[in-house]
Amino acid sequence: MATSTAGGVTPRRLYIYNGGFVTQRRIRRILGLAGYALRIGRPGAGDAIGVWGQGPTAHRGHRMAARTGAEVITVEDAFLRSLHPGRAGEPPVGLHIDSRGVHFDAATPSDLETLLATAPLDDTALLDRARHAIARLRESHLSKYSGFDADAPVPEPGYVLVVDQSWGDASVTASGADAARFREMLVFAQEEHPGMPVLIKSHPEMNRGYRLGHFVDGDASDRVRILRDEISPWRLLEGAVGVYTVSSQMGFEAILAGHKPRVFGQPFYAGWGLTVDEFPVARRTRRLTRAQLFAAAMILYPKWYDPYEDRLCGLETVLDGLEARTSAWRADRRGWTAGGMRLWKRKPLQRIFGQHGTVRFTETPREDCPHMVWASARNAPEGATRIEDGFLRSRGLGARLVPPLSLVCDDLGIYYDPATPSRLEHWIARRATLRADQRQRAERLIARLTEAGLSKYNLGGRVPELPAGRRILVPGQVEDDASVLKGAVDPQGNRALLLAVRAANPDAVIVYKPHPDVEAGLRTGAVADQADLADVVADRSDPAALLGNVDAVWTMTSLIGFEALLRGVPVTTLGAPFYAGWGLTDDRGAPPARRVARPDLAGLAHAVLIDYPRYFDPVTGTICPVEVAVARLTEGNIPGPGWPNRGLSRLQGLLASYAYLWRRA
Repeated sequence: MATSTAGGVTPRRLYIYNGGFVTQRRIRRILGLAGYALRIGRPGAGDAIGVWGQGPTAHRGHRMAARTGAEVITVEDAFLRSLHPGRAGEPPVGLHIDSRGVHFDAATPSDLETLLATAPLDDTALLDRARHAIARLRESHLSKYSGFDADAPVPEPGYVLVVDQSWGDASVTASGADAARFREMLVFAQEEHPGMPVLIKSHPEMNRGYRLGHFVDGDASDRVRILRDEISPWRLLEGAVGVYTVSSQMGFEAILAGHKPRVFGQPFYAGWGLTVDEFPVARRTRRLTRAQLFAAAMILYPKWYDPYEDRLCGLETVLDGLEARTSAWRADRRGWTAGGMRLWKRKPLQRIFGQHGTVRFTETPREDCPHMVWASARNAPEGATRIEDGFLRSRGLGARLVPPLSLVCDDLGIYYDPATPSRLEHWIARRATLRADQRQRAERLIARLTEAGLSKYNLGGRVPELPAGRRILVPGQVEDDASVLKGAVDPQGNRALLLAVRAANPDAVIVYKPHPDVEAGLRTGAVADQADLADVVADRSDPAALLGNVDAVWTMTSLIGFEALLRGVPVTTLGAPFYAGWGLTDDRGAPPARRVARPDLAGLAHAVLIDYPRYFDPVTGTICPVEVAVARLTEGNIPGPGWPNRGLSRLQGLLASYAYLWRRA
């Protein structure tokens, strides 16, 4: 490990004899962050030798260690790796860096076994983290390789699950297992569960043709079926009445899912009272809970990597990123067709939705992939997913053709149209109950947003002098915006809104904030006599800063109402925005009666900012969690719209009265 000196930290030299360490940048980077400097040659005093598990080149490092006495450091992928197997070329999100052995070889205790055998594992905070992470894995259907359809059908419950593994897998060899052991396991599964169907689950590497398995088609029978579909292991485990494995990681997941698997090898999770062991490891006598096993194996043992900030991190940060990337892959893997998309939007859409399958811009949907339309599209094909800007959009206006950092995808409706249920409503209702970790994440996000003063467009601007008194902020809106047309009935229009607010609050100080698109002359909604209707016209002001200086917000459907709730400012709605009707606002409009759930502010924020949108990181060019988008917006580390978009937006402003020509869906 790295050593501290008077001049700082000196990385420990790690001599390697495997080309993979050199060619795989991510592995080099994680090792570097963990305190190792890779070298080629002969190690000296205090140096170490790095080997990859028990792979075909590991013997080179062990021979050199025998000659020089250097310590061997064994490196392996962590138990959460990536969307696809390493042979597909995807880098890992974590490594096991073990100074004693390797976790899957029980011949000698590894660092992981030592943790499991001797670490206290009684810290309440650590065990809570473990329980919450297990719940996240199950909810998001994450596994070592998460590139499967979580909604793919699974067999009817009531089967025995036998887990196959790749031929030549090091954990199988280390357990002294062979093809005969796998067939013996299959016999036990049938004899111990008379008459029950048996499913043999093949490994993802076998399904993709990278390696062979131990079972072949000839092992199937009227009772035994080989399952090669790439489906969620969590859903598969839910329907199983028994689980049989040699040393597969799926045995570990079976424990987390509540099973006590029958184990025919000596994997790291065997011997702690959570498995039925055919070949027990005598020295493993401690009895652990599922949370303790998980805490050691998934929180304390690995080195996790944050690719967005290029640093080591905790498991929770890895889960944030994997959830975002996995959700996008599952939606995008078949590609998309997209109808009615304006030219300037096509490049951002291709970047955000085309990383795993091409986005084809056509009005004609295809049967082999989903179809998207912009949310305001008329006559959208049945079953189309509606796309709209997210709630943390950019630094700059969409009307100025600034590309978005976030978009929302809705397969039910769209958040601003109360006439029909939306996917956002589904999420808000679901988040009426939060786990402790979900609440903590939402509350941290709210704090970061408010401390950084972030809003949808993040344009900045001054805050004018405001008179004393009860101040009510009235945000103006684009009057032909779909959220106004769909969600505001009476009043509908900025002048009518101001009149209604004044009538209800004759003695208040009314602060009117025109919409930035209207101020820029790009959209409709200007109020000719606004200075007569409001005490203060806060033109070109920062809405986030204004919210810190007012006592209430009255609005038709503006997003500023939601941003006010995040800052603890009371909100009165005169329309039916997405955040109305849940018990958090004073609703003078008519939000849908179906909104009966009562989430608190953290639940609303989790649904609106974490669950519903998709975020894009302009720095790494990949899908990211909301926390990364917030960091980029805070830092201002976001590319501008480029000169073609700037020129087109100026022309658009000159022709604002003819907006229908380019704003057609």
